[in-house]
Amino acid sequence: MPETTPPKSLFDDVYAGGAAPWVIGEPQPAVVDLERRGAISGAVLDAGCGAGEHTILLTGLGYDVLGVDFSARAVELARANAAARGVNARFEVADATRLDGGPRFDTVVDSALFHVFDDIDRRRYVDSLASVCRPGAVVHILALSDAGRGFGPQVSEADIRTAFTDGWRVESVETTTYRGVVGPAHADALGLPVGARVDEPAWLARVRRS
Repeated sequence: MPETTPPKSLFDDVYAGGAAPWVIGEPQPAVVDLERRGAISGAVLDAGCGAGEHTILLTGLGYDVLGVDFSARAVELARANAAARGVNARFEVADATRLDGGPRFDTVVDSALFHVFDDIDRRRYVDSLASVCRPGAVVHILALSDAGRGFGPQVSEADIRTAFTDGWRVESVETTTYRGVVGPAHADALGLPVGARVDEPAWLARVRRS
């Protein structure tokens, strides 16, 4: 897990530069599979929506979805992507660790947000989710695994299980992959050229709100 949560300015700068390693121009295969398996229902929160790929996907399939990100540049990009595809998707600038008083959700999709938080912000994030999840709501977490090669912040299965305790039930933690684009910071470590696609080890957790 990261020692400290990266500052918002870092994400703003990455989105402004147009080279975010997590922006692949399509939804994560693991999230696509979740939808195909019928694991998404009701009102949906896309937490840390980034470029909006999952909000756009699910909105286009008829789901009631809100994508939120604390980077205004990310939300601008997400809205532009949705408009380019003719999808009337909803996005808001919001801090996922401070969602108190917001709308209530039945499903949360977290693709590569949980793993960026340090211990303190992770607790804030889980408490924030609790405040907007209806009883029985399901949170799906796709996070880079500690079995990976350092493509980004990594977490262990224990990190996930210990984060969700009181008022939560971790129903499953499966191994899967997270797709990204190799940037200059990771090319040498991964032994791949800049711009190459990579599928890194990841966790896919299913957590239910009591």
